[in-house]
Amino acid sequence: MNQIAEKHGCWPDAAGRLVPKELVKPIDRLRDELVRALIGQGEQIAAQIAAYKAGAFADIASFVELSLEQYGVKVGGRKGNLTLTSFDGKYKITRSVQESISFDERLQAAKELIDECIQTWTEGSRPEIRALINDAFQVDKEGKISTGRVLGLKRLEISDEKWTRAMKAIADSVRTDTSTTYIRLYQRVGDTERYEPISLDMAVL
Repeated sequence: MNQIAEKHGCWPDAAGRLVPKELVKPIDRLRDELVRALIGQGEQIAAQIAAYKAGAFADIASFVELSLEQYGVKVGGRKGNLTLTSFDGKYKITRSVQESISFDERLQAAKELIDECIQTWTEGSRPEIRALINDAFQVDKEGKISTGRVLGLKRLEISDEKWTRAMKAIADSVRTDTSTTYIRLYQRVGDTERYEPISLDMAVL
């Protein structure tokens, strides 16, 4: 409760107005008490989960370092996806890294080179290829280009000097905006080979 409000025997409402305590309805007081109690408990649980997450990352990194030491290899920081499984195979933990990528201005060079290729191939090129390329450079509602579609062009086996330069421009234009590491817990279902996640998400529990 706001100290100034308590001093004056008032409760601040959602609009910041000070309401005399005796004018606050009993049901409103009970609601306030319930909300604050549950939020307080939730904050404690959130802090425990945050501490668990930090400790889990550190413990996994330490284990990986220990495991690789037997081969004379050192790996610093959180790197790469991996899976750790209990000896009986009942439990497993996965660490996965998801990167968000985008393209810098060099993607425009790739688009120009590809356009030149299309113009050169116009008479003999298949319409499916032209549609695929045009679709790759379309933007979504947020004005963003699909990284998956653009990078998918690199899988096309096309022997052309300009196309090769365009693919290099695409590769050079890729930049990693964010990198997020996740830890997921799994438990094997009975005697099957199927694993189900152990959720720490309150909305799932």
